[in-house]
Amino acid sequence: MIKITVINDNLPGEVCGSQHGLCFLIEADIRFLFDTGPSDIILGNASKLQVSLDEIPLIVISHGHYDHTGGLPFLIGRQLICHPGALEPKYRKSDGSWNGIPLNASEIRDKFRVTETRHPLWLSPAVVFLGEIPRLTGFESTSTAFMTSEGHDDFIPDDSGVAIVTRDGLVIISGCAHAGICNIVQHARKVTGTEKVYAVMGGFHLKEDNNVTRKTIQCLEEMKVQHVYPSHCTEMDARRAFVDKWESPIITSGTVINLPLMLIDQD
Repeated sequence: MIKITVINDNLPGEVCGSQHGLCFLIEADIRFLFDTGPSDIILGNASKLQVSLDEIPLIVISHGHYDHTGGLPFLIGRQLICHPGALEPKYRKSDGSWNGIPLNASEIRDKFRVTETRHPLWLSPAVVFLGEIPRLTGFESTSTAFMTSEGHDDFIPDDSGVAIVTRDGLVIISGCAHAGICNIVQHARKVTGTEKVYAVMGGFHLKEDNNVTRKTIQCLEEMKVQHVYPSHCTEMDARRAFVDKWESPIITSGTVINLPLMLIDQD
C-alpha cells in the first residue's frame, strides 16, 4: 500500500487552506515529506489532517525554489535529501527577486543532516531519489523564467523527483518538473530498471492546454502510464487536458490518495 497525503497544494480543500506550493507526505516502506510547501501553512494543514510532522524524520526536496522549501525553517533537525544545486541562490528573471530557500546553504547544513547528491540515491528497498535528470526530449525545458546570481539562465538542474517501485509498476512523483515530466519518467525507468509505470503525480510546470502539454500527454501515453495526477504548477487549463485523458482527480490541499500496490520487498 502507498499512501500520499497532500499537506499543501495550490488549491484549498474542504478542511485545509492553500498557498502556491507543494508538500506531500509519502508513506510506502518509509515515511517522508516530499517538499515542504512555501511557509508554516503546512503546520496548520497537518494538524487538521491529524498528521504529526514531528514523527517524520526525513525530508526530500525536489528543487530549491521557495514554494517547495519555505517550510524548512519549521522542520529543523531532520535528515534532508537534495541535489547540491538546490542550496544555491535562485532568482526570477522578471524582476531579479529572490526565489530560493529561506535559509542559506550554511544554515541548511548546520540545521539539518544533509545528503547532497547528483546521483540516484535509494532511500529504502522500494524508494529512490532520482538525482539529476537528463534533459532528452526536444520539447521540455526549452525556456526558463529564472536566473542564477551571475544573471545567467537557470534551467534548474537540481530539479528531481522520487520513484517508488511496486509489483504493478512505478509510482513517480515530481515537484515542479522543471526538467520535464517525460524526462523524469524516462530517467526513473532507467534508474529502477522497471519499464512499467503505474502512476505519475505532482507539478508538471504546464500552464496551458497547448502544444507542449499535448506532446507531454502523447509521450506519457507512449510510455503507457496508467494513472496521472497533475497538481501544483499544472495550471487548470493544462490539468483539464490530463483529466480528459486519464480521468484524473483534481488535487487540493488535504487530498489523500491510497494506491493498493504491493511494494517490491513485500511477500
